[in-house]
Amino acid sequence: MDDAASQYFDAAIALLRRARDEESAGIAAAASALADAVADGGRIFAFGAGHSSLAAQDLVYRAGGLALVNLLAVPGAVGVDVMPATLGSALERVSGLAATVLDASPARRSDVLIIVSLSGRNALPVEMAQHARALGLTVIGVTSLAYARTGSRLKDHCDIVLDTKIAVGDTELSLPTLPAPFAPASTVVTSALLQAVVATAIAALAERGITPPVLRSGNVDGGLDWNRRVFADYGDRIFYQH
Repeated sequence: MDDAASQYFDAAIALLRRARDEESAGIAAAASALADAVADGGRIFAFGAGHSSLAAQDLVYRAGGLALVNLLAVPGAVGVDVMPATLGSALERVSGLAATVLDASPARRSDVLIIVSLSGRNALPVEMAQHARALGLTVIGVTSLAYARTGSRLKDHCDIVLDTKIAVGDTELSLPTLPAPFAPASTVVTSALLQAVVATAIAALAERGITPPVLRSGNVDGGLDWNRRVFADYGDRIFYQH
């Protein structure tokens, strides 16, 4: 048991180091896009389906994060709360759903949309990126390029791409006594990549002389009052409080 835990931590740390060392240019570009949106009156949206939604949700209404990140939710595809859970996976493959969701959302030209999809192969994230760019949004894709062998993938329809380095199948461990590999790491790496982007964007705004709209924990003294002021100042660009 201890050996499996150590192997998992080692695998996750190795992936995080690769993401840090190999994705620095993409992180900087994505951070610049977020900082520009904040400075220029734009809005920021994040989307992911299934477990890919976890990293997108982690950016929204997050202590220490940017208040302007809004979740772009597709009913039934956000997580495993839909029953049966397999329905969420099926909805990711429905063509035409992405455009319907985007057209009904407050997203507009010059906004930023972060799309998270491990494989980048299903219709929902691919068409989301295609339609968003057609509407004039800047699209940041977070995906594993190991999946991008053939066909139209998320990476082909983004302005900026971050590679999670996750192997096909999203498993890091195996045992000779088991018929299938196990231990996924995509959520760990994807969340770290996106939090690195947000941290870089916040630092970039500070360098420009702009006070970033950062939220504070409601469990620290003064945190709720701080957040109320942020919501008051940026309320027209924050949609999760309405």
